[in-house]
Parts: sequence; structure tokens; C-alpha cells
Amino acid sequence: MSSPSRPATPSVVARASPSRLPIPSVLRPSPSLSNLHAHGQSSAPSQPESSASSIIGVEPNEGILVQDVDTEAETIDSEDVVAVGQLDAFAGDAEAKKTLRDQLRKTLNHRPSRELPSPSRKRGKQVEITLDDIDSKYSPREYFVLTDAGKPVFTSQTETESDSLTSTIGVMQALISVFIDDHDKLRCINAGNTRIVFLQRSPLYYACVSSWGEPESVTRSHLEFLHLQILSIVTASQLRRIFERRTNFDLRRLLDGTETFLHSMLDRLEFDLAMATSSLHCLRLDPMVRKRVADTLVPTSKVKDILYVILIARGRVVTLIRPKKHSIHPADIHILMNTVHNPSIYNSPAAASWIPICLPKFNPNGNVNAYISFFQRDNPQEATTLSPGTPQSSPSVNVVDADVGTALVCLSGGADFDTIRSWCDGVTQKLANEGTLKLLSDCIRSGQSEYAVAELGIPGLRHFVYKSRAQVQVTFPTFEDPYENLTDRRRIITLYQVLHDAIHAKSGQSETLKLQYIRTEKESVMGWITQPFEMYIALSPRLPKSAVIGAANAVSRWVKKEEGRLFLKDAPVF
Repeated sequence: MSSPSRPATPSVVARASPSRLPIPSVLRPSPSLSNLHAHGQSSAPSQPESSASSIIGVEPNEGILVQDVDTEAETIDSEDVVAVGQLDAFAGDAEAKKTLRDQLRKTLNHRPSRELPSPSRKRGKQVEITLDDIDSKYSPREYFVLTDAGKPVFTSQTETESDSLTSTIGVMQALISVFIDDHDKLRCINAGNTRIVFLQRSPLYYACVSSWGEPESVTRSHLEFLHLQILSIVTASQLRRIFERRTNFDLRRLLDGTETFLHSMLDRLEFDLAMATSSLHCLRLDPMVRKRVADTLVPTSKVKDILYVILIARGRVVTLIRPKKHSIHPADIHILMNTVHNPSIYNSPAAASWIPICLPKFNPNGNVNAYISFFQRDNPQEATTLSPGTPQSSPSVNVVDADVGTALVCLSGGADFDTIRSWCDGVTQKLANEGTLKLLSDCIRSGQSEYAVAELGIPGLRHFVYKSRAQVQVTFPTFEDPYENLTDRRRIITLYQVLHDAIHAKSGQSETLKLQYIRTEKESVMGWITQPFEMYIALSPRLPKSAVIGAANAVSRWVKKEEGRLFLKDAPVF
């Protein structure tokens, strides 16, 4: 496992008590607004019930970025256990693994438990923190998936040698098994600037190696998405049956050919701020055009078994038609978007495709049928602009390709393919005949679907992320100077993640925050959560704090004025 140089005395962080397993989501009514962020939101007032127009629902403690994190944790210095360089000797040998477990248990029994360090904070106050080292080198993160028997399933580094991968996987399996045997969970290993985060979703284990300086909750959410993407291919019930019959089954046989879905998911996770905030990113559009599109896409009573109808353009949602009094989890939308825009589907010569897909938050044990019709596929080189957050020099061309097509997605629980295909073809033709499709295309090509921070006219403002808590939707401008290159973009996104983690107390902090302010040599950033929204803004580091507060209020006023175009509101139901 290649990673930046590490000191010989890393630390291991483990849960002090077993965590609660997440409860799978099902098709459900829209929850009350107070449930959207039930964990870590004591600073926000209670909310009234959201209207029936809310299209996305999140169960309490169920959002991807809302994890049950115990505040008590145990830190173990590995000098009391075994040096990192010696761990390879334990891979693949049962007796050696037993020795490693015994050494770790001995260390656990003799080390007093300690609480995760966190700075002293006072609720609702500004806290200035210097994070000048946040601009470190961003070497590629490494992701690993293995079975509980120690069989490798997936690695993000395709050039990794087989022997090296087997050795690394063996070490990870041995370390995880120590805590499992003690009815505990290994959360992460801290080694200087490098952190290895673990996620257990039996029969699979996940690990991420990162030296970016992001909070633990960030890479843990990446591993959650990686798990959900695998479940979209092989359902939870299929996995359970397979490993009940053969504990040493090689899952790579079933996932062969689907690695591109996992790689594209990891590409998206690096820059997608909607995924980071567990929300929906909609295409900026004139509300009348959006309404014309939505009204055309409402299914008739003759079309049975339709669950959702989604129109996607530039990698964002134009509209989402849903059953009355029901909603959809944001994680399922992101899984669907990643699947739809995979090269094997997007570049298919066929105009439409039928795909069985599992939406894990809807039903982790079964598939739905997705009818995907691309009725507008632009040449990426002809596109005038890219989707906000997509790096123009990204090593993955797949992400760029995904943002220049328009697709109609119809999710069905039945198998009446001909009826659904006929209906989709009919509404597509109607959109074209009525000129609605041209209006949508003109909006995208003219750049109206994008906006720059200069449009707000706020002195010193460089970028922001605004999440509507009522709509569970997010908006943000394009990344411009000083965030045009990848390093600067990664730095500001990492700072946003630090703010999000602190405000929601996601990494074991003693309490949630209402306001968090951070200043570095290159910018000042602030996170702020209120009853209707949460906001993350980046400004010049020379601005005084009073100007930062004034800029945040100005952003809030601008979004309020533009929310009809920025957010999907009052979408029709059937």
C-alpha cells in the first residue's frame, strides 16, 4: 500500500463501544424538516412539517454524512504494538495474525481511554483557527475493498502489484479482526499526516488512505458511497446468500467489468459538493421552463408501476416527478446519476437502455428497472462551460462527458418495458414539438444555467456553498480565480469539509456549532447554520470578521431572491 512517508509511531483510533447499525430506508412520506439533520443540530430551532412539495427525504440519523460517532474513543500508539514496517510479516499467516491480535489486545488493556482531541469551543461564537498546513500536497487517495475472509475485491490504484495488494489486504484484515473479536470496531489509524479510515459493512470491509487533512467523517462518507455503489450492482441479499454459502468467495468474479462505476464514483466524490452535503444539485433554470418540462413528464394513469421520472442535464437535475406523499433519498439519486453517466451507458450507440439497478436507500435487497433515454448528447469539446465543481483538467474524462448530456430516466418496479418505453418516447417527442427541449438547450448553451460569484457583487467574496434545508438542495457558483487549478480547488473543498464536520460534530466533538470561522494565509472561510439554511463561504483573508458576516448575509439575501431558478420547488406529483 503506497502512501506518504509515515513515522514509526502511528496511532489507532477505535470505538469504545459498538455502534448502532443503520436502518435501511424505504419508500416513505416526506419527513418533517426537523428530521433532515436530526443528529448534531441542537443549535437550530425546531422546524414545522415540510410541505408535500419536498422531493427528498432523510430519515433521522440516516443521511450519508450523518453518522453515529461516539465521543469517547481510544488512541493506541503503535510503538506499544508493532511498527508499521513490521506488519507485512503478518499477512497471510494465521499464527502470525493471532500473534498480532494478542499484541493489540495487550496494548488495549493497558492504555487508558482518551477522548478525541477537539479545540475548546463556545456554542454560537466565532472561533478562529489557524490551518496554514491545509495546503499540503494532495497525493491520490487510495481505496480498498476486501471481504471479511481477507479476499481483495477492489482497489483504486490499478497499477498496484498483486503481491503488494495481497500483503496490504492481509494486514488490514488482521487489524480489523482484532476489534471484531473484542466486539468492537476499528475506525481509523493516524500516522502523522496520513489517516487510514475503515468502514465495516459485513461481509465487506472498506478502507481509505488519505493525507489531505480532511476530517475522518469525509473519507468515511466516501466509503459509504463506495459501499452503496457496490450494492447497486450486487444487492445486500445477494451478498448475504453468497457469503453464507462460501465465506471465501472471490467477489471480483461478480464485479468484473463494473470497476468503471466505482472509479467514476470516486472521481465524483472528490469535487461534488452536493454529495458532500447529502443534497440535490439542480440545474439553474427559469421556473417557467422547469414547470413546462415537469408538466409534460407527469405519467398518465395508463402507465403502471412507475416510481420516479427524472430529467437530467449537465449532470444536474432539471426536474423530478414522484408519487404523491413520497420522497427519495439523496444518496440514491447520486448512485443513479453516477450509473447513468457511466461511459458504458453514456457512450452506448443505443439511444436508450434498460438497466436493473438497486437503490440501496429505497430497498437494499431488490432491483428496480431504469429506462435511460439520451435525447441530447453534446460533443464535450463543443460545450461552452462545465458543470460547477467539475475540474477542467480532471484526469477523468468520464466526469466531463457526464456533464454535457441530457437524459430522461424512468424508474419502474414492474417489467412492462414496452409500455414505459412507448410513454418515454412520446413525452420526449412532445417536449421537442412544443419547443420546450429547445428552450432547455438554449439555456444550457448560453451559460444561463451557470453563474459566477461576480454576479452577486459582494466585495471580497470568492466562493460559497448554500444548502436549503427545507428543499435538501444545494447551490454554488462556478470555481474561478483563485480556485481554477486543482490544488487550490482541493484546498477550498477540504476547508469546507472541515467546517461541515465541526458544525455537525461528526468526528467526536463534544457539541455542535452554529458558527465556525477559519482563517488561513490564502483565504478565510466560515460555516453557518440557521433554521432555513446552512452556508459555507470563502473570502479574502484580509477582510475583518464583520465583513465576513456581512457577506454571508448578502449571499443569503441573493439566494432568497433567486431561489425560484436555483432550486426545484413545487414539482408535480402523481
